[in-house]
Amino acid sequence: MEQTKNGWGTKALLGLQHMFAMFGATIVVPAITGLDPAVGLFAAGGGTLIFHFLTKRKVPVFLGSSFAFMSAIAFVVKTEGKEYATGAVMAAGACYLLFALLVKLVGPDRIKKLFPAIVTGPVIVVIGLTLAPTVILGDITHDSVGGLLWTKWVVAASVVVTVVVVSIFIKGFFKLLPVLCGLAVGYIVAVILNAAVPVPEGTASLMNFSPFKTAQIIQLPKFHLPAFSLSSILLIAPISIATFMEHIGDITTNGAVVGKNFFEDPGLHRTLIGDGLATMFAGLIGGPANTTYGENTGVLAVTKNYNPQVLRIAACYAMGLSVIGYFGAFLQTIPGPIIGGMSIVLFGMIASIGIRTMAEAHVDFTSSRNLLILSITLVVGIGVTIPVNESFTVSGVALSALCGIVLNAVLPEKIDIKKETA
Repeated sequence: MEQTKNGWGTKALLGLQHMFAMFGATIVVPAITGLDPAVGLFAAGGGTLIFHFLTKRKVPVFLGSSFAFMSAIAFVVKTEGKEYATGAVMAAGACYLLFALLVKLVGPDRIKKLFPAIVTGPVIVVIGLTLAPTVILGDITHDSVGGLLWTKWVVAASVVVTVVVVSIFIKGFFKLLPVLCGLAVGYIVAVILNAAVPVPEGTASLMNFSPFKTAQIIQLPKFHLPAFSLSSILLIAPISIATFMEHIGDITTNGAVVGKNFFEDPGLHRTLIGDGLATMFAGLIGGPANTTYGENTGVLAVTKNYNPQVLRIAACYAMGLSVIGYFGAFLQTIPGPIIGGMSIVLFGMIASIGIRTMAEAHVDFTSSRNLLILSITLVVGIGVTIPVNESFTVSGVALSALCGIVLNAVLPEKIDIKKETA
């Protein structure tokens, strides 16, 4: 039963808990892609409020930075600039509005049949595994020399170990904060190594505290308006096909936890519009794409408190923290190996969620049909990209989603030849 009689003090604490649950993952995405983490935090809070308004304040979800778009955004930021990456994010959000119209016209039940677990599971696995190389090459070993590389691995390993220990062995409130605990321990280890290990001449130190020199108590995030190019839009927007499937899974899971059918009330088309406009808002102010967060659904399951108002309180916390200058400066001092250590766990968790999706749906892996869909979707998603021109390549995520949908539609339900028993 939904708990709605808590006082404001209790709601404030519950909202703080939800804020901590989403915090680590939400700031990791902009930090990795080259966007401003403070903008990402503000966009997450603002996007959550937009979502709640459009879903009649009935669905208890939090929208944070989406990992699915991360590698594509990072590529566009490096090749074309932040403005073009966030412009493409707005285009991806607009795709959600088209999906919402489609759902409204044909009905949510028919749409859901296109995305069974044998399709959604492999695509989610692909999202996690295709992001993995950015962890090693982009965050841990990037710009390293032999004498300092071991310090980066020590920092990354300290984060991973902390997340594992907190997740498995710690009980109570801190069990909900493994990513935040990993960040704290990794930061302490990095500070110690930065002070203890000499830095060779011409090599950047592990820590950079210069952002604190110009920080102010109140400091607006580095908002910027988007710009648009066809190459960036064609690279980022198609990923919305995969996140559309994620959205269906997240809303289904959230409804199962709460005990309500959100496909009917307020309606899948409304949740899609909320997700799409939240993502367009994020792109408008210079943030990454938003998505519904499973971390916060997990908090709902643990606390048994399903009051959507608590999630809106968490959104206000996120927006408030984003304008505190010293907090933004701290985010800029987080070294790459800490981000890499957290990403090892988080990207792996994304892939694991895909496997869990198939397991919970009792997908029959003795079926040749299911094995064909799974194997082709995985290989295409991880190993195949289609270069259109020098600046644009169709991503493996979009290709894997397309393959899964087509194979599920055309392959007959029974393609196994069964031997007749004598």
